[in-house]
Amino acid sequence: MDKRKVIYDCDPGHDDAIALLIGLASEKLDIVAITTSAGNQTQDRTYTNVKGLLSLVKREDIPVGRGAEKPLKRNLIIADYIHGKTGIDGAELPLPTVEDRKLKALDLMVEILRKSDEKVTIVATGPQTNVAILLMAYPELKEKIEAIVFMGGACFGGNYTPNSEFNIYVDPEAADIVASSGVPVYMFGLDVTLKAQFFKEDAEAVKKLGTETSRVIGGLLDFFSNKIAQPFLAPEGHIEGMHLHDACAMAYLVDPDMFTMVHTNLSVNTQDGLGLGQTVVDYNNKSKKEKNAWVGFDLDMDKFRALVKESIAKFD
Repeated sequence: MDKRKVIYDCDPGHDDAIALLIGLASEKLDIVAITTSAGNQTQDRTYTNVKGLLSLVKREDIPVGRGAEKPLKRNLIIADYIHGKTGIDGAELPLPTVEDRKLKALDLMVEILRKSDEKVTIVATGPQTNVAILLMAYPELKEKIEAIVFMGGACFGGNYTPNSEFNIYVDPEAADIVASSGVPVYMFGLDVTLKAQFFKEDAEAVKKLGTETSRVIGGLLDFFSNKIAQPFLAPEGHIEGMHLHDACAMAYLVDPDMFTMVHTNLSVNTQDGLGLGQTVVDYNNKSKKEKNAWVGFDLDMDKFRALVKESIAKFD
């Protein structure tokens, strides 16, 4: 079976790390390049984290491109209040052994797309700055992109402002370019990613694997478990798991039947004010506009949890 070629654009980030392991472990996917975005932490941090993760799982063969330092038009906002000073606190990553080839994200993306005999899927789990730059600078390469699968946005409510999810709010102009690009778009926003939960017993099962990878990921999960957002009006005794938001985008490529998707129109609000960064998901088809995106709304949580654990177990 031919593997689906993937460029992974990410800003590790605890849940980005889980997404990366899912992608690397899958027999269905071939991660041909990784590019780093600034979001969960600065570009310096996310770039270092990717190289450390690849060293951990001994995949130094994958080229890594350093992306934009800031959003297209705005100052950078980082989520250090969630992901810590390193962007991946709790994970004791090895010193990177990945060769620093001084590759730029744009150059690497262009090289991969031009040389590929088949279409390539882009998975983006941070602000979509790098992807937007690619689409603007080389519009002729759109035909080489099979799909853009991203984590970001929400149909109902936000996690950074009342209306906006963090990744989209950081660079709404980039998200707008992606949504309106004409490339097939698959959005995994808070409507589904808040259901992608990983519980304490799951983390303990990971630790019991007894490998170096499981030890590092166990530390990552311990830190991340202290950042769980409780649901609104949660009933007494409710136990909320860790939200592995970014892992949804990669998990979809491994097992799309795990998710419930709605084909609808998607647009992004780039106007300053309370609506900045809001993803307008025309769930009820009120605009009658072209349906330009598939949007996730539900998943099989048991299958998701199993996939995460199975993926981690494949590494020493």
